Amino acid sequence: MNTETLKEAIRRELPGFVRTDPEFRAYLLDLMRPEFAPRAETDDRFYSILNELRSDREEQHGKWEEQNRKWEANQAELQRLHEEIMAQNDKLDRSIGGLGARWGLKSESAFRNALAGILEKHFGVEVLNISEYDDQGAVFGRPDQIELDIIIKNGLLLICELKSSIDKAGMYSFERKARFYEERHQRKADRLIVISPMIDPRAMPVAQRLGIETFSDSQDLVWQETGRLRP
Repeated sequence: MNTETLKEAIRRELPGFVRTDPEFRAYLLDLMRPEFAPRAETDDRFYSILNELRSDREEQHGKWEEQNRKWEANQAELQRLHEEIMAQNDKLDRSIGGLGARWGLKSESAFRNALAGILEKHFGVEVLNISEYDDQGAVFGRPDQIELDIIIKNGLLLICELKSSIDKAGMYSFERKARFYEERHQRKADRLIVISPMIDPRAMPVAQRLGIETFSDSQDLVWQETGRLRP
């Protein structure tokens, strides 16, 4: 019997011997055991590969989360820049509107309404335009109609002057109007505020002396009150 014939006989008969002869099966397993890694070694290698895959997956997940955080941060920064640019554009438009009102190209009331609209939209308040008659002439030295803007926020009374421009005399006039309102309504204002894109430099020391806060735009007041940085 040659080698090939012997191999063929083994292939044909071996499965039956393994199934029916326990001693032969045990002998065969002992004979083949050196050719295969032990169970413990195989398990260790399997769990090592599994841990490597898990570690790679966690690392990739961490990288994805970091990329998502960076993307969200970039989107937030772009949104912030967009809002600041739009706010600056709006502020420029109001400054141009102030020039128009100053030189009669646009009504003072329209300019005042634009400033008040910013406060109402972003400050969450209602700006009330008060018109009362000063029959004693306390403000202008003669009986006349007095107009003021007031804001009541969190129990505080803010008396405002929203104008396209204001000079030194106008600052004194605003202070007298505010005192007129306080006396008539028996309530002290918590803050006096002038908002105007064109404040005469000579009026600034007057405002400081009279305790009047000045802002070049209504948005500046919003940024101050909400703690936002000016662009």
